[in-house]
Amino acid sequence: MTDTLATAPLQAEQQHEADKKQQYNFNKLAKRLRHNVGDAINHFNMIEEGDRIMVCLSGGKDSYTMLDILLSLQKSAPINFSIVAVNLDQKQPGFPEHVLPEYLASIGVEYKIVEEDTYSIVTRVIEPGKTTCSLCSRLRRGILYRVADELGATKIALGHHRDDILATLFLNMFYGGKLKGMPPKLVSDDGKHMVIRPLAYCKEKDIEKYAIAKEFPIIPCNLCGSQPNLQRQVVGDMLRDWDKRFPGRLETMFSATCNVVLSHLNDPKIYNFVGAKADGTPREDGDKAFDKEEFKDPARISIFATKPADGVLGGGCGSED
Repeated sequence: MTDTLATAPLQAEQQHEADKKQQYNFNKLAKRLRHNVGDAINHFNMIEEGDRIMVCLSGGKDSYTMLDILLSLQKSAPINFSIVAVNLDQKQPGFPEHVLPEYLASIGVEYKIVEEDTYSIVTRVIEPGKTTCSLCSRLRRGILYRVADELGATKIALGHHRDDILATLFLNMFYGGKLKGMPPKLVSDDGKHMVIRPLAYCKEKDIEKYAIAKEFPIIPCNLCGSQPNLQRQVVGDMLRDWDKRFPGRLETMFSATCNVVLSHLNDPKIYNFVGAKADGTPREDGDKAFDKEEFKDPARISIFATKPADGVLGGGCGSED
């Protein structure tokens, strides 16, 4: 009994120190994510005065984190913009319809739940065993564009992060024969909507830690949860393996997407190879085949350089602070 009483204060002190350390680490994580989102917004001019941002909320860790950070930044931003959260209830069997409305009401954000039975369409059209993502994505996109018009939204915010951008780059290279990624800001194919990705500079593992700490009520996507061999999943596993075995590799690859040298690729549609002349004028994008190639240690490469100049590909691409 005496020993128990003697150790109680020590245990309490140890618990207090553990709680302090946990809070410190969370504050550091939250600051890093807010900083990365703020950098992405600034570098790509994602949000402007008077914007009405439609935040697409799926119930996953990424969109919860995006909404939470945008609401936080909204309080301190030097410009005024409004936020409306939108969830598309696709009528998947077992979907917990109450979770998102209850959560959104509890944090006091304007929201709209859109009910569209895309699940039946996808399962009817796609053969068993085939991937459903492509059709599901097209249906969602069309509905969200329509809802953006109805709500008067000027920007549509999606929760794709840095790892999604890299995975898309490799998917297009491996399976599409294109050097194409997923840009942080892009006009929709109909030319009527602006899509933004505020989490473009954020690591998935940071988002996962943040979502766990914030205890977001995560809703899994059961429609594609039974498709473990999806090409995106395979590429995602490859990237996670690289990140584990070669620290810094993903940072270097993402930095590469922000430092494009068109003259050193092979597409005559976007670089004037045909009209290139040796006119005696020095140029930054000229051939350096006889120079010694210098490669940096990936761990020492900062993906936060300078903001790209107007009309120049390259420059800032996230922050590791």
